[in-house]
Parts: sequence; structure tokens; C-alpha cells
Amino acid sequence: MAELTGLKLEQRHGKSRVRVARVWRDRDGKHHFAEWSVNISLISDCLPAYVSGDNSDIVATDTMKNTVYAKAKECSEQLSAEDFAIVLAKHFTSFYQQVTAAIVNIVEKPWERISIKGQQHEHGFKLGSERHTTEVMVDKSGTLRLTSGIEGLSILKTTKSGFEGFIRDQYTMLPETRERMMATEVTASWRYSFESLSSLPLKPLYFTERYMDVKEVLLNTFFGPSKEGVYSPSVQATLYEMAKAVLGRFPDISFIQLKMPNLHFLPVNLPSKDKPVIVKFADDVFLPTDEPHGTIQATLSRLRSKM
Repeated sequence: MAELTGLKLEQRHGKSRVRVARVWRDRDGKHHFAEWSVNISLISDCLPAYVSGDNSDIVATDTMKNTVYAKAKECSEQLSAEDFAIVLAKHFTSFYQQVTAAIVNIVEKPWERISIKGQQHEHGFKLGSERHTTEVMVDKSGTLRLTSGIEGLSILKTTKSGFEGFIRDQYTMLPETRERMMATEVTASWRYSFESLSSLPLKPLYFTERYMDVKEVLLNTFFGPSKEGVYSPSVQATLYEMAKAVLGRFPDISFIQLKMPNLHFLPVNLPSKDKPVIVKFADDVFLPTDEPHGTIQATLSRLRSKM
């Protein structure tokens, strides 16, 4: 066994962007479909590969890629991205003696079933926008760390937003307002409280349903009731209310992180030398811009009770 003297090596290796699509067919003819981009990272006892060129303890990354397709084939029943990541992580940590832990990250492409004349199509799908993400870490003892999330959730409301009372100094030009557009692209990630493989829920598609429910809570909190909406005094305040609503609704989520850039819609006023007003802004004509934009992010977690 090769050894290091006076040095410490931390290493992992894996395969990234393994794309796989899976179709499941019900007995009644209805099809279900998922497309995933899978990233695998293995933590393993393969020190000789680094220090002496001995590859005998290496799991080849091509093997990892092939395993994704083999395991997708074995999954005869529809399952969530989280469950597929768990299947892969369990395989790598149990099948290979050298592997001490596996980290599997999956991004699901947002294919959505279409409806024709109000009826769901049996095998037709269209590409949506926001993406379902997950990251699973499993070690040999069965200890689990499970995170899910949303990327690219673009949302906007045309009123019920303002920003006032902020610090003003010689560099401040932004006027205060109680009437503005509010737009952002939400990136959310939340950690489940399940800490071992044995503690996972047995209900099929549990995590798919939870993903949809979390997204619904985030949207409902951002927009408010359909008629009157809800006022936002800042992106920060709305972000906090969204995060608090998720933790309040789902006891199996231990923390949630939200990133919500402030995508600006600038009022348009157009004067000219010959005509004082070409366009006079009346909360109607805007210049959309996302460069530069404000960046707001925060993590809200539960406090562990003292024994």
C-alpha cells in the first residue's frame, strides 16, 4: 500500500452529465417520462492510483456511466429523481468494497404532459421551464444526506411591490417607491430531515409530490390571493415569508435556501429636444434588464431543541 508522508490527500472522482431518459408504460396505455442529467462522485480508497499509478482500486468513470443506464432499465416502476439518485448511491457504496461514500446529483429536464381539448394526452409532452434538482450522499453505513431543489423558476408581478426606507447617502440615486414591478428567478434548495436509508418514506413518488407541493407554497406566498395579491416591501421580506411558509408546511424539511435576484423593469420616460415628452411613464412602459441586477439569498433552518 502506497503511503503519504507529511501530506494529506483528499480526493474523489466521478462522471458528469450522464444523460438518460426513461419511459414507463402503464397497463392501460398511459406513458410516463423522465429525462435526467446525472452527476456521480465517488469517495473511495484508491490512494495507490494517485501516488504510484496503480489503478486496481479505481471504479472507471465509464463504468459509472454504464451503471446509470443499467439501473434505469432495472427501475421498472416510475420513480422520482431523488429515488433514482438513492438507487445509484446505494449501488456504488454496496457493490464496490473500495467506495466509502457516493454523491449523486440529478437535474431533471422539465417535460410536462400536454392536454388536448382539456384532456391529458396519453403519451404527449412539452418542455417546461423550471428544473427539479436533487443531491444525495450515501455512505457504507447507510447514512443519508438528501437535498432537493428548483432552478430557473421565473416569476413576476406587475404591482404590489415597493422599496423604501433604505440607507441614503451621497451615492444613492434610487428613488423610494411603493409601486413597482417585481421579478426574479428563484433558485431553491431544501434539506430533508431523513438521516438514514432506513428512515426514508416508502410511499411511491413521495419526493415528486413533495417537490410539487413546495413549489406551490413558494408561488402562493410570492403572489398572494388571486384577486388582491400581497404587498412586498422588499425582495428580502418576500424571500423570508416564502422560506418560512415552506418550513411551516413541511415538518420533514430541516432547512431551505432561496436565491432571488432582483430582475429590474425600469420606467421608460422619453424626452427630446423638440418634444418635451415622447413617452411619459404611467406604470405602463418598462425597459426589462437583468444586467446588473440585485442578488438576494438566505437560508432558513430549524433550531435544534436542547436536550
